Amino acid sequence: MSIGERELPGTGTTTAVPVPGWAAVRPLLLRLHFYAGVFVGPFLLVAALTGIAYIYTPQLEQALYAHELHVPAAPGVVSLDRQAQIAQGLVPDGTITGVRPGVNATDTTQVIFDRPGLAESYHWTVFVNPHDGEVRGSLETYGSSQALPVRGWIDTLHRSLHLGDVGRLYSELAASWLWVIVLAGLVLWIGRRRKHKRARALLVPAGGKAGHRRLLSWHGVVGLWAAAGLLFLSATGLSWSLHAGANISDLRTALDWTTPSVPSTVSPAVAPGTDIGYQAARDATTQAGLSGPVEVRPPTAAGKGYVVQQVGRTWPVKQDSMAVDPATGQVTGTLRFADYPPAAKLTTWGIAAHMGLLFGLANQIVLTILALALVFLICWGYRMWWLRRPTRGFGRAPVRGAWRRVPGNILAPLLIAAAVVAYFLPVLGVPLLAFLALDISLGLRAMKKAAA
Repeated sequence: MSIGERELPGTGTTTAVPVPGWAAVRPLLLRLHFYAGVFVGPFLLVAALTGIAYIYTPQLEQALYAHELHVPAAPGVVSLDRQAQIAQGLVPDGTITGVRPGVNATDTTQVIFDRPGLAESYHWTVFVNPHDGEVRGSLETYGSSQALPVRGWIDTLHRSLHLGDVGRLYSELAASWLWVIVLAGLVLWIGRRRKHKRARALLVPAGGKAGHRRLLSWHGVVGLWAAAGLLFLSATGLSWSLHAGANISDLRTALDWTTPSVPSTVSPAVAPGTDIGYQAARDATTQAGLSGPVEVRPPTAAGKGYVVQQVGRTWPVKQDSMAVDPATGQVTGTLRFADYPPAAKLTTWGIAAHMGLLFGLANQIVLTILALALVFLICWGYRMWWLRRPTRGFGRAPVRGAWRRVPGNILAPLLIAAAVVAYFLPVLGVPLLAFLALDISLGLRAMKKAAA
């Protein structure tokens, strides 16, 4: 008999009995880690590989769209209003939602349009030479980061495999289970190695003969070193997800942790013919100390002003914004990133870091290492499972009935916590129920086989 089992008198069969402490919890975590790793591993693998592809899209954009993004340096500048007028002539069915002046003399101006027929979060952007008004091209762009087509395509691949909302379930499944797999593996590894009482066994992979023992060492050590980064990717990834993301957004709203916006209401309302235009709005904010890169957004209705928003995402991020009265050219409101609620700041930093933008190349390298670590962890996990196989078929799963060995005073809080988490992360909850159903069905099958 194994630990936590006893023979029923007169029956010749055994039943699981509760055992105290770590001996009770470890088998449960082991089985959870096993099921989640085996069934969620392929989704994590796809997310890791598409994530690596996305990380380097800023450099790819610069190479593929150099003609649209850059111009030769030259004297003279055409006003933003004239550039917007030129762009509007090419997109007569579009409505300008923003104008992004170039930061350097070699950058084009981006005139951004809403246009009929575009999918949600997509725009049509015209690239204008600020020195002579030449149109350098027009492209469909995506999101607030103005992702150009190649980055938009890879972004959608990473997020939904180009399968719409159904495809988004893949990435949400990966993000929902990644933190569970990491935390369970972390506890299992530390618990396994604490008996050695040597830091080297915990932090340095074992050498020696290839096999299950060596693979387990590499799996545990790399997982330990990568744990914090993988937990970060899981948390930030969930903020974009379809179902969990909506719950996170509702929670942020309830706690007043949403990202604020500068008040743009002006009084009195703009009179016909008194609109100062994009250039004067930008000049007013420049004089007020708002540096680039920025996007100048036109008034959205009568009684509203221009909003000039910084769009820099590298460290230190530039997210200050100002409102400008379209009748007088006066700055009527200022919102500094320093005044954002802490949760809004963390969200901004977290999203930029997840995208590989916050610290530039260093950020990209760290994300690449994390993604590759995840790829190797998955492959090592499957290899260990394969090595555990009998003569034929797949590898063996950890012993069943682990939950029955957990004392009630430990099991009850675990079940309550699992229910709460599953409610807020439904794409975690449904597979969790599926794992439980599979476990029960396998147990019933084994019982029938034993009784036959």
